[in-house]
Amino acid sequence: MSTSASSASVTAPRLPANAPVLDVVVPVHNEQDDLEPCVRRLRHHLVNEFPYTFRITIADNASTDRTHQIAVGLAAELPEVSYVRLAAKGRGRALKHAWSASDSPVLAYMDVDLSTDLAALLPLVAPLISGHSELAIGSRLTRGARVTRGPKREIISRCYNLLLRGTLSARFSDAQCGFKAVRADVAARLLPLVQDTGWFFDTELLVLTERAGLRIHEVPVDWVDDPDSRVDILRTAVADLKGIARLVTALGTGRLALSSLREQLGRSPRPVPGVPAGLTGQLLRFAAVGIVSTLAYLLLYALLRTQTGAQTANLVALLVTAVANTALNRRFAFGVRGTGRLWLHQAQGLLVFAVSLGLTGGSLALLQALAPAPAAPLELGVLVAANLATTCLRFLLLRTWVFGGVPSAVARRRPPRS
Repeated sequence: MSTSASSASVTAPRLPANAPVLDVVVPVHNEQDDLEPCVRRLRHHLVNEFPYTFRITIADNASTDRTHQIAVGLAAELPEVSYVRLAAKGRGRALKHAWSASDSPVLAYMDVDLSTDLAALLPLVAPLISGHSELAIGSRLTRGARVTRGPKREIISRCYNLLLRGTLSARFSDAQCGFKAVRADVAARLLPLVQDTGWFFDTELLVLTERAGLRIHEVPVDWVDDPDSRVDILRTAVADLKGIARLVTALGTGRLALSSLREQLGRSPRPVPGVPAGLTGQLLRFAAVGIVSTLAYLLLYALLRTQTGAQTANLVALLVTAVANTALNRRFAFGVRGTGRLWLHQAQGLLVFAVSLGLTGGSLALLQALAPAPAAPLELGVLVAANLATTCLRFLLLRTWVFGGVPSAVARRRPPRS
């Protein structure tokens, strides 16, 4: 599938003299066992199945095992293989360096474990060679993909992409599949804006591509999980959350010069169907209101808990802060002024509150069933986790249902920022 782009004309990339059409970068760090079979299998496929000239670039980011010696040997033996070594670790750093130095008009990368079926490589890069699209991704989460992996990784992957949709209005389906390609002329404009040097590099590049009004082509892939993967899931998740927060802030404050980039690339701003402009600013204001509301809720709950039971304290604290939260979000997050529909908005806000009550109350009931007399810090911790889960749902309901049809004061004052 492909996301839409503006009507600006698109031309096929020009091929420099003697340069291969495609440069496939394989970023590696301490991959002495997998590197040689990966490169030989990839080269065999390209020689026999790929109709264009190609190069395979091994991008070694600070390996300390025999990866360097193996890569040097492969580059000396195979004419289509080149090797570059970086002194610092980081997949994003390795890709940025290798892509920036390449003379090929189409740049790609894939993980060394070759989890993705190589039959998807030509469908991945063909739209870039023809000029139809600017960036292409292999997707494990779109219709037609066939994936073999454990439930934990499946859930994490889907939750991560839902988070990207909610926070950054992302429309691509799979941010972290290690199977992507980009046109070199587009990469030259986008890569200087990408700050991450690790695993968030992919997500940041994709978000900037969308915000620049460019077309992202998605290819459903056959993908088999590597049981020996050494990715630290917790550390990667924390880094991704930090990256999302940084991007939301940069886009909300206008720090990224995407308007000038769109002009350079001949693209008009890309609207998101069904989602009005100003999402980033609304998220930042909603988050600020949410922090204040959560602190008020916890303080009120702690005070009431000394006089009454957990469920009653939770009900009263949620009810009071829900009314205040709706009023604050109405005024500050969504810019609705005046008294029109005030009571309707509060009534809808109370329905959203009922959902929050069900989730938090259910969490308390489950906790008390498992531990009849939980410690106060554990009880508060469970409530914080439940409130974080309801926050995402609350924002979506407020934005699309409660205040979705009301023009904001911000929108009336000035046109939406592109």
